[in-house]
Amino acid sequence: MKTVILLRHAKSDWNDSVARDFDRPLNGRGKRAARRMGAWARDENLRFDAIIASPAVRVTETLDHFLDAYGQSIDPRWDRRIYLASAATLLDVLRDLPDDLATVLMVGHNPGLEDLVLDIVPDDGPDDLRVQVETKYPTAAIATVQFAADRWTDVARPGTLTTFVRPRDLDAALGPDVRQH
Repeated sequence: MKTVILLRHAKSDWNDSVARDFDRPLNGRGKRAARRMGAWARDENLRFDAIIASPAVRVTETLDHFLDAYGQSIDPRWDRRIYLASAATLLDVLRDLPDDLATVLMVGHNPGLEDLVLDIVPDDGPDDLRVQVETKYPTAAIATVQFAADRWTDVARPGTLTTFVRPRDLDAALGPDVRQH
């Protein structure tokens, strides 16, 4: 079995006047959300063999805060293909992984992460988790998808969505309608 844990980067700072989208940092709420999700992953004993991530600043900062709260220092494998990737490209990145990895944490961007989940998890019934993903895959949310495959090259539909957790599920202050200064 192969498992991918998909973490969308935390909320970025649109008020920062960086020249390139790639360089946009997190805002305060994003930093808090990344730490909260890292603490949740630690408390849930969420384990992964490797991290593959976009090298965009908002992703690197998300991982810094996430891993700090998670309590482990893990060196990510930076993969530029993940930056603003389509679902098809993300699936290609997964299929390129070495088979000795059973579970990976992929950290990236929307709409690619959301589209990947919706493409690989069948819509064949009332699945509350899939409906939540379809409604919105917010910043710093985590989805876990399992595949009945022994090799990453065989990862394909159907995947089973086993977890979807948003920062607001853990702390209402991290929800969409809360203004914090």
